[in-house]
Amino acid sequence: MTVRGVLLDLDGTVYHDDNPLPGASAAVDRLRERGLSILFFSNNPLHDGEEYVERLQSMGVDARPGEACSSAVVTRAYVDDHHAGDDVFVIGSDSIRDRIDRGRAAVIEDPSAADVLLASWTDEFHYDDMVDALRALDTGTVYLGTDPDPTFPGPDGHPVPGTGAVLRAITGVTERDPDRVLGKPSEVAIEAALDRIGHEPEDILVVGDRLETDIMLGERAGMETALVMTGVTDDAKLAASEVKPDHVLDSLADVDAILE
Repeated sequence: MTVRGVLLDLDGTVYHDDNPLPGASAAVDRLRERGLSILFFSNNPLHDGEEYVERLQSMGVDARPGEACSSAVVTRAYVDDHHAGDDVFVIGSDSIRDRIDRGRAAVIEDPSAADVLLASWTDEFHYDDMVDALRALDTGTVYLGTDPDPTFPGPDGHPVPGTGAVLRAITGVTERDPDRVLGKPSEVAIEAALDRIGHEPEDILVVGDRLETDIMLGERAGMETALVMTGVTDDAKLAASEVKPDHVLDSLADVDAILE
């Protein structure tokens, strides 16, 4: 394939928490030396693109303005486009609540008045949130999730619960699946990635650590895919999965093997 652009996951691919993975920064430098377009894309809904660029720069990674996207960005854009003027009840962090409230929808405190229930990651998820979900999800309420990740790598690389765990808890009590989950590998996320990276899907390489989001996004879009073994996927998960990457790398530091 002719690679013109590279779509890079963050957690588990470039870093764990605030710790850059060995060789990741140098790998990004080598991608730039080849003249490739780069887009960093995280399913973590806590930060927008500018915040991720700043975070990467603080780790010594050559990230530049406009080169990052996240499920928070995709979610805000989707709500603005499809639910302008609607009342949104948010189960999630203060950051996603504030981000939505600064847009074209209104964040409300009464779940029973919601036009939309938006669920996302929060480390303060509580029994009361499941009660709120029951109150919010009547037959006319739209149910959205920011991303499907059941876990993400913690500071030591071990997994901790993610948005997917919150969505499953809500689904378990309401007996209703989300109408849309907006992060990778959704069509909404694919469109956002293509708009930003500026190349046709067949000219893009996706590198990530999660089969059901990073690799599935690439598979759905017709991109080349590379799984790195520095995140949530181990050999057993890879063997059992129906989603198969085109390449398997020990880490992002080995990406040159694909490009050459």
